[in-house]
Amino acid sequence: MGRAKKAPKFAVMKKLVNSKMIKQHKEEVLNPKKKDLEKEKLPRNVPNVPSALFFKYNTALGPPYRVLVDTNFINFSIQNKLDLEKGMMDCLYAKCTPCITDCVMAELEKLGQKYRVALRIAKDPRFERLPCSHKGTYADDCIVDRVTQVCFDTI
Repeated sequence: MGRAKKAPKFAVMKKLVNSKMIKQHKEEVLNPKKKDLEKEKLPRNVPNVPSALFFKYNTALGPPYRVLVDTNFINFSIQNKLDLEKGMMDCLYAKCTPCITDCVMAELEKLGQKYRVALRIAKDPRFERLPCSHKGTYADDCIVDRVTQVCFDTI
């Protein structure tokens, strides 16, 4: 016994897609101002940028640098067998003080035994500890808030 031939399924879908696309294109051609009105309705929330940030580079920065360190930075320095402070000094050619927030410490403590070396490095007394005033232990949001606060306080 042979199998019955089936009609291709994609042909029906192709017709539906084409008819939808044609309708959208007609609307765009007939009402070109409709798109412009939709764009104008959106509120623009553009933060003021400090004058020291000319293009992408902050010209107001100078040594000694205070570097915010997160969990991944510590882990990658361990994987690549780099000393944290020495690596920063080699990269920036100036004195650096690594700053670790309470959130980063809490993240390392949560990760458990697998990251005990990273926790031991983070507890080094040469590193500056920064207290956090928010709830939770999510370090990424904390670091972003700190950076934006510092950038826009200089305006």
